[in-house]
Amino acid sequence: MTDKFFDNVLDAVSCLADKKCEAVIFDMDGLIFDTEHTFMEQLAVTMKEHGYDLSRELYVESLGLGGDKLRKLMMDEYGEDYPFDICSREARNRLTVIAKTVGLTVKAYIPQVLELLKERGITCAVASSTKSSYVKKYLDDADLSKYFRCIIGGESVKRSKPDPDIFLLACKNLGVEPNKALVLEDSENGVRAAYAAGIPVICVPDLKYPCQEVIDMSAAIVSLRH
Repeated sequence: MTDKFFDNVLDAVSCLADKKCEAVIFDMDGLIFDTEHTFMEQLAVTMKEHGYDLSRELYVESLGLGGDKLRKLMMDEYGEDYPFDICSREARNRLTVIAKTVGLTVKAYIPQVLELLKERGITCAVASSTKSSYVKKYLDDADLSKYFRCIIGGESVKRSKPDPDIFLLACKNLGVEPNKALVLEDSENGVRAAYAAGIPVICVPDLKYPCQEVIDMSAAIVSLRH
């Protein structure tokens, strides 16, 4: 491949999911579902109710993070009194209500990509910093669970992205070597995690186009919103 930049996801996946690829691992928020904008809005409203202001810059920095890393980022910004658990839970509950009532928007390319992989007999998994119970519900509601052999949620690993643990666990559960898998990610932290795991990764930008460091880590970049 002479050029790592693609104009659409299907072409990028088709190019990289060759005979050497045995499994594809998907992130969820911002990759399968167009949820990052919605969750940012709901978190901003929740935080405002508790006396805090959320900036887009901080939210973008948090993309892909979970657990202690996300907690530390927010506490460093807002101080030890910031009600991290309460705000996170209330914002997630708001998103769940939206998912249940009006539904979450599936990214336009996802059905085609999943069908392509199904036709090629390539196994799929989801590895998300979001708790697996939420991931499963969102996928069930969108009738997408049938495409995925396993779901790895953020609670399954001690270290969140950009550490490689969640992707390595996904490979273990799928029974494939990391270099025989492929990751689809929207966030810089997610790309860093896949790269650290030794898994080729396609970056599909959502809220932020990747920096040069992350571009260099990616096997392919889809030039959305560039």
